[in-house]
Amino acid sequence: MAIAAAATEEDRLDYFVHKDGLTFAGTHLIVDLWKGEGFNDPVLIEETLRRAIDAAGATLLHFHIHAFEPDGLSGVAVLAESHISFHSWPERGFMALDIFMCGKTDPYKAIPILREAFKPETLQLNEIKRGIVS
Repeated sequence: MAIAAAATEEDRLDYFVHKDGLTFAGTHLIVDLWKGEGFNDPVLIEETLRRAIDAAGATLLHFHIHAFEPDGLSGVAVLAESHISFHSWPERGFMALDIFMCGKTDPYKAIPILREAFKPETLQLNEIKRGIVS
């Protein structure tokens, strides 16, 4: 009876990233948009995030947006490679986005699409490497 060999790191299908000498689960971008346009427009937001997902090389599984009264939206795009979530406060001119992606995606490719669609006066960007193994 043959015993199966343990899977090598290259054989694993867990979508961990190998970049810059590190192995980690994925890149999590924290994006704050200030004084932009369309923060209360669910159609614009969904179209923009779908374009951003495509540009980043990710796979959309599900998209949901919830509208608050009188203003504000929250939503999530569930991806095979993780998610994009957002919350908007149009009355304050603010939108917060979390872009977490693993595998062979590039979440940074979403940033120019966000800039073009929402035209923020200020975009603040922070990166977190999630699940660092080595």
